Amino acid sequence: MKTSEIRKMTSEEINAKIKETKEELWNLRFASSTGQVEKPHRIKQLRHDVARMKTVLNERKEEN
Repeated sequence: MKTSEIRKMTSEEINAKIKETKEELWNLRFASSTGQVEKPHRIKQLRHDVARMKTVLNERKEEN
């Protein structure tokens, strides 16, 4: 997910997306531990997406 896409979302939408992404990340980590992950690079992508979303939220808090 690109930063420009995240900035277009509301804070509530971002929080919901963070929760959804963390759930997917947890499922991938679990599958990884059992050796069933087809796309291991997806774990890194999800971690970066969460970081981007949290950064945008923090920027919004600093503006207020």
